[in-house]
Amino acid sequence: MLQNLHVKNLALIDEAEVDFSGGLNILTGETGAGKSIILGSVSLALGGRYSADMLRKGADKGLVELTFYVENPETVRKLEEMDLSPDGGQIIITRRFNGNRSVSRINGETVTLGRLKEAAQVLIDIHGQHEHQSLLYKKNHLAILDAFAKEAGEWKKKVADSYREYRRLEKELKEADKDEAERAKEISFLEFEIDEIENAGITAAECQSVEEDYRRMMQGKRIAENLEEAYLYTAGEGGISAAEAIGRAVRAAAVAAEHDDKSGELYEQLVEVENLIGDSGRELRCYLDSLSFEPEQFYETESRLNQINHLKVKYGDSAEAILQHKADDEERLLILKNYDEYLNELKGKLKKSEERLQKECEGLSKIRKKEAKLLQAKIAEGLQDLNFLDVCFEIRFSKTSGYTVEGTDEVEFMISMNPGEPTRPLATVASGGELSRIMLAIKAVMADKDEIETLIFDEIDVGISGRTAQKVSEKMCLIGRKHQVICITHLAQIAAMADTHYLIEKRVEDQMTKTKIRQLDGEESVQELGRILGGAKITDAVLKNAREMKILASGLKK
Repeated sequence: MLQNLHVKNLALIDEAEVDFSGGLNILTGETGAGKSIILGSVSLALGGRYSADMLRKGADKGLVELTFYVENPETVRKLEEMDLSPDGGQIIITRRFNGNRSVSRINGETVTLGRLKEAAQVLIDIHGQHEHQSLLYKKNHLAILDAFAKEAGEWKKKVADSYREYRRLEKELKEADKDEAERAKEISFLEFEIDEIENAGITAAECQSVEEDYRRMMQGKRIAENLEEAYLYTAGEGGISAAEAIGRAVRAAAVAAEHDDKSGELYEQLVEVENLIGDSGRELRCYLDSLSFEPEQFYETESRLNQINHLKVKYGDSAEAILQHKADDEERLLILKNYDEYLNELKGKLKKSEERLQKECEGLSKIRKKEAKLLQAKIAEGLQDLNFLDVCFEIRFSKTSGYTVEGTDEVEFMISMNPGEPTRPLATVASGGELSRIMLAIKAVMADKDEIETLIFDEIDVGISGRTAQKVSEKMCLIGRKHQVICITHLAQIAAMADTHYLIEKRVEDQMTKTKIRQLDGEESVQELGRILGGAKITDAVLKNAREMKILASGLKK
């Protein structure tokens, strides 16, 4: 169950924190107080779409944190399969917002939005304000049936895999339908590629050795060029080298040394420099003579490397990839040269694939039809609980025009709400309020099937009132006995059933509008029921009615 919600700097919420209880949690408040912001933040924490304009005005960061306490062994098992082990029974989901970016964590570990949504599916089920409208679309009816029919899961996987294989073969056969001129053109092209790769005669070992030889030769060439230049400046002939210049300096200093001692010292230093430069020049020459650089060999190596690189550009970034391309070409060439045999073999594979797909579609359909009988009975029972007194609910099957990734079944929910009337498509006969109740019945059935611990309903009471509203409240109370239910409502009948009642209200603090949420005690809950019933003026009679509703609700809970 959802234990705690902490929200900071989102929309009108400065900072809000609420502890939820088990059973039926009811949230009420004036229109525009921010009720949907509270539950919207839950959706946001569970991977909902985020944009920077959702942050509170003036804030650059936001936060939503949910704390779940997980008791159901099946839920624990599913979480552990995702490598998400509850810590002391707790799962803490945190989503932080900074500008246009968000970071999600589960029990302190950073996770992707995909993994976050996967975890959310086993922890909580959120029914949004307009979700009942999804019942207007027939494609969603099959999804509801498949979610109920857990036994169909393995068959759906088989059908999906077989369908993809069938479509692949179908596409291959379609693309294989070439005339003789096209085949001849492709054969010529393949033969050219094969010959080019074959004539190159490359191997993985040679590619590596050629690259290494080229690098070594390039390094040797650069070394020789630079040392030749160093020798030219040090001891080379022509121009003024260091050896020639220092020789002239020694001769000039020798004359000066005949006249004073200081000049003699300088002369000796220059002689040492001359000897050092002479030694360096001889060593440079000796090393240069030992270096071997063969221009012809370098040219051959460079040409071979260019050829290899040319093949890499055309056929793959390695020798292995180039040779694999050649093998693929040879395989395709063999097919084209034995085309009739290839087509017959492909048609045979496609036929077998279709037979397998057809068989698996029939198996999936059989399970769906078996589960549909159980589902329609449970939904019909749930609808009677919600004041559809003479309802007839049916799940009707038809076949698709061809194969699909979900099989060959089309499913449509049919309903008759008056005795003697035939069942008709749900989308054509149900009003908005009726759709809300039908969705509530479906959610109740699915919750028991999936064993989801927490259900959230955002204004499930759209378009209903009177006796029907009372029936809906009783159904919500019944669901609350097995699950944690969090519900936003505008109806006093539903609010009166609350095990825990919360008030959402707007306040102006420091000239800023802020949304707050707080738990109501018994008398405060009566006052809030009075507001819902009486509007602007809450009279003693209205309060008396509110107290009576609470007493009646308490009796129904027993």
